Amino acid sequence: MTLARRCLLLALLGTALPALAAPLSEADLRAQAERFVAQQYAAPGSRVEVKSEALDPRLHVADCAVPLAASLPGGLRMTPRLSVVMRCPVADGWTLRVPVTLKVWRQVLVANRPLIRGDGIVATDVHAEERDVTRLPYGYVASLDQVAERSLSRPVASGNVLTPGALGGRQTVRAGDHVQLLAELDGIAVRAEGVALGSGDSGARLRVRNGSSGRVVDAIVRGPGVVVALP
Repeated sequence: MTLARRCLLLALLGTALPALAAPLSEADLRAQAERFVAQQYAAPGSRVEVKSEALDPRLHVADCAVPLAASLPGGLRMTPRLSVVMRCPVADGWTLRVPVTLKVWRQVLVANRPLIRGDGIVATDVHAEERDVTRLPYGYVASLDQVAERSLSRPVASGNVLTPGALGGRQTVRAGDHVQLLAELDGIAVRAEGVALGSGDSGARLRVRNGSSGRVVDAIVRGPGVVVALP
């Protein structure tokens, strides 16, 4: 039955005509896809930028009498380019993909200076900076709370974003700890009490004040509460 004949029949029966959807333009479709993506990644402290790409000019999108359904096949994994599936959720409805570019700006921690393996992270080592996190495939660290008492498992260059993968275990020695200071020479070990002036994991280099002489020496962390003086 044609639409005209159906409308005439409904009118004769005194039944209200269904509301017909307005023509769906490419601009409407793209705008809906952009709003959907922006809502998915919106979060306090974030700034989201979404821009859809032009569709194939040969594509003609039929009207849809119900609201469109949108989804992201890959989940909410943040990447610079996404494909939004737009669907007319009715029997024999259509489905198409709208490509979009995504930017999600968030505050991340960036190294102020070259950081070496075993270093503990303190406030003066890093600063917060707004970065597009869709371009940080190895993740990022957003606050100092995430690195409390942690040491680095790998070096981080000045200006680089601090990543979760760069963080090792909890610091074996922390600044202010009383440690056992070992001085080894020709197989002879001399022990003294000291106070750590820095923090780090096993293998980290830090400075230690000798508790007896007051002299400050460079040392390597050997284990919990134990450091070895460097020659």
